[in-house]
Amino acid sequence: MLDLATVTLASLFAGFVDAIVGGGGLILVPALFSVFPAAPPATLFGTNKGAAVWGTAWATMQFARRVEMPWPALAPAALAALAGSFVGAWSVTLVSAAGLRRLLPVVLLGVLLYTLARKDLGRTHAPRLHGGTQAAAASTIGALVGFYDGFFGPGTGSFFVFLFVRVLGFDFLHASACAKLLNTATNVSALVLFGWTGHVWWQVAAVMAVANVAGSLFGTRLALKHGAGFVRGVFIVVVSALILKTGYDAFMRA
Repeated sequence: MLDLATVTLASLFAGFVDAIVGGGGLILVPALFSVFPAAPPATLFGTNKGAAVWGTAWATMQFARRVEMPWPALAPAALAALAGSFVGAWSVTLVSAAGLRRLLPVVLLGVLLYTLARKDLGRTHAPRLHGGTQAAAASTIGALVGFYDGFFGPGTGSFFVFLFVRVLGFDFLHASACAKLLNTATNVSALVLFGWTGHVWWQVAAVMAVANVAGSLFGTRLALKHGAGFVRGVFIVVVSALILKTGYDAFMRA
């Protein structure tokens, strides 16, 4: 019961962070590995997805009620993200992700420095693409980041947010709202794969999912209340934490 309480609390905080800007895996995945050190990694990743998918789906619904969502662009982008995640998961069985593991903290550092240098980045919602062009750009983002999520994974939500801000001209609030839908698609894709191969503890995932949704509800309300500037600040904190975590994993861990 203590183990379940620990990972459930971690899932609550993960849902909170995920709802604002993504990055909940930074909290929940290490907690699962710490509490269940003897479990197969695939099972822990699958159980994480079994909880996280509900939080991101709930956040999507909450954002959709209060934030204008470009559904003609997001619908094909979500399908592209789902397909990309499947292809990425298949590719990792053929190609090692070791090189990407070392490259990731460098890429994240570039994202962080660019965001800090551009003080006005993501503060104003001014979409620069429309119609079919916006749909094509969003679908490209969905496919690329979806592939990355299936192939490797850390920072998926942050990449979605950054690219929606930088490429499509969204503010951080709208970018985070749209990222939730695409992240839900990639989570569903991964969950299907893990579930199909028996790598999900469904009872544990169900309890964590309730906590994840509760955290998601609180995080979404904060993001909607405080707006793009608040989401930008959380984005900077989460990306900084991702740099430290992925940098340690890539260069310091034996």
